Amino acid sequence: MTNWGERPAWLTFDCYGTLIQWDEGLATAVSLIVARHGGRNVAPHELIEAYDHWEHVFKSERPHRNFRTVAGRALIRAMADLGLACDEQDAETLTSAISAMAPFPEVPAALALLKQSCFRTCIVSNTDDDIIAGNVAQLGLGNIDQIVTAQQAGAYKPSAQIFDYAHRKLGVARSDIVHICASPHLDLAAARDLGFRCIWIDRDTGRTKPADYTPNATLSSLDGVPELFESLDWMK
Repeated sequence: MTNWGERPAWLTFDCYGTLIQWDEGLATAVSLIVARHGGRNVAPHELIEAYDHWEHVFKSERPHRNFRTVAGRALIRAMADLGLACDEQDAETLTSAISAMAPFPEVPAALALLKQSCFRTCIVSNTDDDIIAGNVAQLGLGNIDQIVTAQQAGAYKPSAQIFDYAHRKLGVARSDIVHICASPHLDLAAARDLGFRCIWIDRDTGRTKPADYTPNATLSSLDGVPELFESLDWMK
């Protein structure tokens, strides 16, 4: 069994794909863009794979670009790879849609339970402040204490820079947090390299964890977190 150590002072969360329905929202936004141009229908997994590829390419480039720019460029390149029309107006459609993406159904209640047990909560996300504001507003009043974005840190996950920035902002060491995420190639890679405790929310998207890393726990949805913490005697 995992040696969990002490009860954490903070819980940090990835946002998109963990709390917010990223794949579903992305597919819906692109279907509207495709319909605008009268293009062919595209399978969601094709679109997500192409978009993810280009988003990661542009996030790794220097100088740092804001997420609005990265997302727009990634959309244009992904659509081109799929033989679909796309323009700057469509890029704005996407970023506006991201801000409106809804939480997974169990998320607000699970966050509320964690807050009731006196955990402090922070989102660490590869986005811009103005984009994520619309998502956080849907997570439940008072359920999130702090937000750290790539815009604030000047770097995207899995870079240590954004996690180091988050830990300084929260005033805690890596050992004082448990990070909860759905992204294997961003968050799990960072947990492996930086050595913080991590729970993987595996939502059966087909994304797989790094072969050389095992998270402290793997759960299928966020409501498993309070149940896990109850078994660790961490729920007050």
